[in-house]
Amino acid sequence: MNLADKVLAVNNDLPIRTDAPVHSGKVRSVYWLTEIDSKRLIEEKGYDVPSDTPLAIMVISDRISAFDCIWQGEGGMKGVPGKGAALNAISNHWFKLFKEQGLADSHILDIPHPFVWIVQKAKPVMIEAICRQYITGSMWRSYVKGEREFCGIELSEGLTKDSKLTKLLQTPSTKGILEGIPGVPAVDDVNITRKNIEDNFTAFNFKSTDDIALYEKLLTEGFDVISSALNKLDQIFVDTKFEFGYVKDKAGNDKLIYMDEVGTPDSSRIWDGEEYRAGNVVENSKEGFRQLLLKHFPDADILLNKDRMPEREALARDNELPLSVLMDVSKTYTDIAEKITGEKIVLSDNPKAEIVKILREQYQLID
Repeated sequence: MNLADKVLAVNNDLPIRTDAPVHSGKVRSVYWLTEIDSKRLIEEKGYDVPSDTPLAIMVISDRISAFDCIWQGEGGMKGVPGKGAALNAISNHWFKLFKEQGLADSHILDIPHPFVWIVQKAKPVMIEAICRQYITGSMWRSYVKGEREFCGIELSEGLTKDSKLTKLLQTPSTKGILEGIPGVPAVDDVNITRKNIEDNFTAFNFKSTDDIALYEKLLTEGFDVISSALNKLDQIFVDTKFEFGYVKDKAGNDKLIYMDEVGTPDSSRIWDGEEYRAGNVVENSKEGFRQLLLKHFPDADILLNKDRMPEREALARDNELPLSVLMDVSKTYTDIAEKITGEKIVLSDNPKAEIVKILREQYQLID
């Protein structure tokens, strides 16, 4: 079988019964179930949610996005073999640990297949909750330009690239475009301060100001749980992005939960500990792929400058990356997933057919 056939690149065309448009993001597609199917599954499967909770099927893909574009490889490779299964396996592992350690629940109710989650509807908090333990990436780029305040936090003089910060920093940014917040430009991914959030907590979808402290606590605790587990594998948890939202518990009360994904190579930087101690940064995350793209194309500014988005989109559309690049990325993802979970990532021969079979036979969601 051709390796390209084992890659799930298109995930928004499954024949899942739905009466709403399929929402397709960079990596996942979301199918909102009908009211009847949601109710039936809650009852049949005993999900711990109110009986009128809307449910969705979330299907991950093997697509790889970087710099807000989807990239492809030679030979019809529209994604990275094993990437989707690796991402889900890692997230599943951390969400389970968070729950076991009493932090908070996630939006996931069921995992029918390595590519599939059944999730409950959540009202997202409109914040990219970012945590940093080392100075690198955008924070370092700002620092080099002479900026010493980052998200309202004062940074000391004399910091060096990729060095450990004296404490874990929370540096939130906006999730989506938020209008009408004083001092916060209406653009996606703009850095914000804690004061911005406190002064406009309802605009960020918080139910109360107390929940700001709760999200910060869950962010720090979640970071620490992952960091400590990775440390035992001699991996460094450098920085990460979490997302939060509200759901109803069975009694109908609001509760803040983790959502989207956590601690994955897509949403975090993970460095090899042994290499770092030897003075090298070896990425076990998507950052390695980003760096490779910056070196691969002669004009790196196209990838870094948002004003050149049409050129960037053309680069991603018109260039097939060498197969070796995608296979290196595949190895990075599957290796770190197997380290974290202690289980092998098995490539499906035909992931789409498997998903359809399970959702038809075990969940009656496909006619």
